[in-house]
Amino acid sequence: MTKIEQAFRLFDTYNQQDPSRIIWNGDQYPSEYFYAIQLYEWVNKLNPEASEPLLLASRCQHIGRWEIDRKTYPDGRVGYLTWKNDLAHFHARKATELLQSIGYDADIIARVNEIVLKKRLKTDAEVQTMEDALCLVFLSFQYDDLIKKHTEEKMIGILQKTWAKMSEAGRQVALSLTYSDAGKMLLNKALQGED
Repeated sequence: MTKIEQAFRLFDTYNQQDPSRIIWNGDQYPSEYFYAIQLYEWVNKLNPEASEPLLLASRCQHIGRWEIDRKTYPDGRVGYLTWKNDLAHFHARKATELLQSIGYDADIIARVNEIVLKKRLKTDAEVQTMEDALCLVFLSFQYDDLIKKHTEEKMIGILQKTWAKMSEAGRQVALSLTYSDAGKMLLNKALQGED
């Protein structure tokens, strides 16, 4: 087994501990394990020549996410942003521990952390690929569930923020996805007036 395969096995085994489940096409998966696999697949589609650090980061981007509950932070935007920041650093620490355990070099681990922490978004091509892939996972697998939970106005805001984070190439892929009628309608409204 190659070192990257060992890393994937460690990441996947960790994420398979997620107590929450997603049912997709009739099969049940631990949620973060499922999303990690989808993120990895999207990164590969967006960049077939993806580097080893980018591939590693794609498989551990949200590792152990369930261990820091959003409910333990205050409601509102400040609480949300604090939670997201704490989560990102938790993911980076967990990835570092696992990669060190199988003898990865410090420079590769540092690069994985840069991508996981999304440093230099918009200027670092690999970080941007990760962001595009995250947005595409959201649009492909989480969007319709979110529509049921939020008002139209809130969803339009979420979509506009999602769009702003994506590259032009990522947006073109997003426009090629198949959406529900409600999803299509909200996306059209969100993009009115966007260039």
